[in-house]
Amino acid sequence: MATGKKLVIVESPTKMKSIQGYLGDDYEVLSSVGHIRDLASKKDIPAEKKTAYGKYSIDIDNDFDPYYVVNDRKTKTVAELKRALKGADEVLLATDEDREGEAIAWHLLEVLKPKVPVHRMVFHEITKDAIRAAVDNTRELDLALVDAQETRRVLDRLYGWDVSPVLWRKVGSGREGAALSAGRVQSAATRMVVERERERMAFVSAGYWDVEALAGKAGESFTTRLARVDGAPLARGGDFDDRGELKKVVVVLDEAQARALAAAVEKVGEALVTALESKPGTRSPRAPFTTSTLQQEAGRKLSMSAKHAMSVAQRLYEKGFITYMRTDSVALSTQAIRAAREQAVALYGEKAVPLNPRVYRSNSKNAQEAHEAIRPSGEQFRTPASVSAELDRDEQRMYDLIWKRTIASQMSDAKYETTTVTLAVDAPVDGKAQRAEFTASGTVYTFKGFLEAYEEGRDEKRSDADKADDQSLPVLAVGDTLRMKDVEPKGHSTSPKPRYTEASLVKALEEKGIGRPSTFASIIDVILDRGYVTKRGQALVPSWLAFSVVRLLEEHFADLVDYDFTAALEDDLDAIARGEQQRTAWLKEFYFGSDAHPGLRNIVENLGEIDARELNATRISDTVTLRFGKYGPYLDVVDPAAPDAPPRRVNIPEDLAPDELTPERAQELIDAPVAGNRVLGENPENGKLVIVKDGRFGPYIEETEPEDPTAVDESTGEIVEEAPKKKTAARGAKKDAAPKPRTASLFKSMSVDTIDLETALRLLELPRTVGTDPESGEVITAQNGRYGPYLKKGTDSRTLDSEQQIFDISLEQALAIYALPKYGARRASAALAEFDNDPVSGKPIRVKDGRFGAYVTDGETNVTIPRGQTVADITYEIAVQMIADKRAKGPAPKRTTTRKTTARKAPAKK
Repeated sequence: MATGKKLVIVESPTKMKSIQGYLGDDYEVLSSVGHIRDLASKKDIPAEKKTAYGKYSIDIDNDFDPYYVVNDRKTKTVAELKRALKGADEVLLATDEDREGEAIAWHLLEVLKPKVPVHRMVFHEITKDAIRAAVDNTRELDLALVDAQETRRVLDRLYGWDVSPVLWRKVGSGREGAALSAGRVQSAATRMVVERERERMAFVSAGYWDVEALAGKAGESFTTRLARVDGAPLARGGDFDDRGELKKVVVVLDEAQARALAAAVEKVGEALVTALESKPGTRSPRAPFTTSTLQQEAGRKLSMSAKHAMSVAQRLYEKGFITYMRTDSVALSTQAIRAAREQAVALYGEKAVPLNPRVYRSNSKNAQEAHEAIRPSGEQFRTPASVSAELDRDEQRMYDLIWKRTIASQMSDAKYETTTVTLAVDAPVDGKAQRAEFTASGTVYTFKGFLEAYEEGRDEKRSDADKADDQSLPVLAVGDTLRMKDVEPKGHSTSPKPRYTEASLVKALEEKGIGRPSTFASIIDVILDRGYVTKRGQALVPSWLAFSVVRLLEEHFADLVDYDFTAALEDDLDAIARGEQQRTAWLKEFYFGSDAHPGLRNIVENLGEIDARELNATRISDTVTLRFGKYGPYLDVVDPAAPDAPPRRVNIPEDLAPDELTPERAQELIDAPVAGNRVLGENPENGKLVIVKDGRFGPYIEETEPEDPTAVDESTGEIVEEAPKKKTAARGAKKDAAPKPRTASLFKSMSVDTIDLETALRLLELPRTVGTDPESGEVITAQNGRYGPYLKKGTDSRTLDSEQQIFDISLEQALAIYALPKYGARRASAALAEFDNDPVSGKPIRVKDGRFGAYVTDGETNVTIPRGQTVADITYEIAVQMIADKRAKGPAPKRTTTRKTTARKAPAKK
């Protein structure tokens, strides 16, 4: 019998708790914890459906009908939702108001099959007023949005599952190949990073000189720079193109000319003010945050990755502090504009806001996804100081950023005046008079306006020498004579375009219309995870693997990585979301082709021959080629004197960026002495030679038979020529095969150049027997493993603090370590961070370093720290939330669990 309760289904457990408090006991609020089902993997498709759905989990011949299965981890969630549904008289689907949220609501409807009325409940902020208003103003499910999300999902499956196998076969084959993938947006983003590196590799730096001096009178001085010589403008960095050539006629001083002119100006010692120009100006505030601009500013000002920024914003939204954080709208509601203006006036006075409210307009074509801009929630904004006790450090910083941007967006323009002064010096150089003109600029704000609250960050500039002066100038007049001192010639060189940062890549993706702001964080996370890109500080550096992947895509899938084509796909998905295009017709054209586009299937089926060796090669010079192989990049060096001989291989340092591998740097690597491969001496116990080598996986020690005819330089111990390897026994003759030589890896603290024979012999003897436990009789050994040094007693292992302890630790010390509780004081001290007890389990929360990276645990539930976040980012509140989210998902499924399969029904008619 129905209880009369209304069942509200949201996405997040955190959101669930907040909304339950606002709605009261007449409602039961539960969470789906994201999507409850997705496209099936190949092994989950029943035998009778293999023919239709077996390749993609999509029946491409039947209107691209997808085959969905309930996620293994969501069977418990679905069961709980069905239980609650039995006692409900109405269902409110309260997932996010975007494509993904609409699709989650549709999947819930398909799986739960409620027999009671169902309504769609939408809101953009989690406050009491907003939630009550959403309950009173429900709508029907928007199937056009569902179609758009499903089209995007099908599109990505077709793209990824057709193109990725080509990468596996042709790029980095072997153990790295399985990690490769191609994707509609990730491939375009990878190409952008690679193209920027290509520009840097092709860049030719140009050198130029100028002169700086201090000018002033009566104790007031300011910095001036040489601008013209005899009326001709002096070269600046912007006057050169990327080939190092001039784009216009300017004077280029070399070092000698600059020094001579500087000395002449110093000798004269005075300059005449010949021109003084003042120009007023105004600056307007930026629009409130969208998803994209929030990610950019969080990267510039808070040093947050896009993924981390979205994670923090998500928490703020679910806790009710900000509006919905996935939006491409810059519009503010009437109540938000009023709240921002009132707060600006209260903080900065009546003049802080203009007479009329500012109205910002979004360029988004998809009105259904254009919510309000990201702003503080509520009809009255809470100041950062008033909420600091309720937020962790990152949440405080993010809320402060959003609050300032929102307030500033409604404030008055800033007003300033820029004054430019021109100074002339007639200086004789080599007996000939030259007129050197120096300029300086100073800006004074006459009214700061919105700058009182907020100023947008800036991306990195190409040249510091080209930055505008920002200094205060004294009161001057034309005809004044100023003293010139500290006259110095300055040498400059042009710089290539800076590498993308996460913030600038997000900006570039948005400008090109590739992807959607809500997907930028996951795009960057994927290309980092795949090894296509690494981070050097904030810069995104492409790997040589990315070069090979992009080259393959450009040569054989040109349309699929074309920026305009990729952007057009987004426009088409928006059109489907607006109901202007039909899902099936669009997918047929994309996959099977049309007159304007060959179609994905035709492209894949007509690839032709792909030369993998040539694909994975980059020419560095006439004799040097970089190749990307199974174990990474290396140099292939051809000896000009013996071109038919096998090329020599030279390893490349891992931290060497592609644009740093110039022909000169390559030659340095070729000419460098080979590290390792040095005879340390003879093992007195067995007479074998002990050699240190540098292998693919790092330096190691190897023991070899002395009778091997190996040529050794007696003065250095270097191996001059490796002996030819003996032929191995025939296949199947394992019993007669010679035993493998003993090897041992060097410790991280050791070097191939300094290790001696004594240390090498100690390494070969590992694991070292420390002694026998007198109580259990088990032998205790000390050894080095994949995750560092440790003790082992039977199946019980204990971590050691340093590699040196492997050699030094005594039996008494080892027994003392084993006497400590395994999860007691010693383990606690080894934790990377410690917090109070978890409110559910009652156990202390710790951050530890595990096999797959740092993770948060309360001793019962373990959660890996996401990419983009560091240990320093984790607070007690974040840790509690991470554990709660993981606990809500339930335990990981066993492999033998039978998945519940559900075929998708045809969409309802619109």
